[in-house]
Amino acid sequence: MRILIHLVDDDMSFRTALARLLRTFGYDVETYRSAGEFLKKRPDSNIPSCILLDAQMPGLSGPELQERLAELGSTLPIIFLTGHGDIPMSVRAIKAGAEDFLTKPVSKDALINAIGRAMATYSAARDRDAQLRCLRIRVGTLTPREKEVYELVVQGKLNKQIAFDLGTTERTIKAHRHKVMEKTQVRSLAELVSIAERLGTLSSARLASEDLLQSLRIESGSTNSHWNYAS
Repeated sequence: MRILIHLVDDDMSFRTALARLLRTFGYDVETYRSAGEFLKKRPDSNIPSCILLDAQMPGLSGPELQERLAELGSTLPIIFLTGHGDIPMSVRAIKAGAEDFLTKPVSKDALINAIGRAMATYSAARDRDAQLRCLRIRVGTLTPREKEVYELVVQGKLNKQIAFDLGTTERTIKAHRHKVMEKTQVRSLAELVSIAERLGTLSSARLASEDLLQSLRIESGSTNSHWNYAS
């Protein structure tokens, strides 16, 4: 897998030397004279890459670019490089999601290790995004009525409660629940709740863990977490 490094630094000699070093390690490198130039090009987050970003530059600073990228939804990991950094600045950058904060002159090993960690972060984020897209697709196959049942089920409501809320029969709700399970490809209530939480459709405050366990026991008639269709 080819990895692209976006090097943003106003020091031309530093950009040239660092880009040359990174290419000897097999990385592709794009250089930018300023944060503004980087923003104009808006690199594709779908290409495996990370950003090496100078903290202090004329115009838009490194931390300001970091904030702007977060607003734009960029998922590219950022490694700060600075010759004039301080502890408060590094703490703010890390809290804002930076992968690392390195001081110039940075050692070759420290830089390559930081890039390795950044790319591991990138890969993990891409995997999570792919999983969430898959879950959204599954939930998106539900009919409007199945979606209503799904939303009430993950809140811990029983079939008779859902039937009352939706003005139908328990038998109908059981059929809808069965279809919800099939379409979302889950085998238990706990798995369905996990999907809802990961997609942000269920607040943890609305269903505490002990409520979930109690619902599981009532629905299945035991402590077995597998879904009981007849419930």
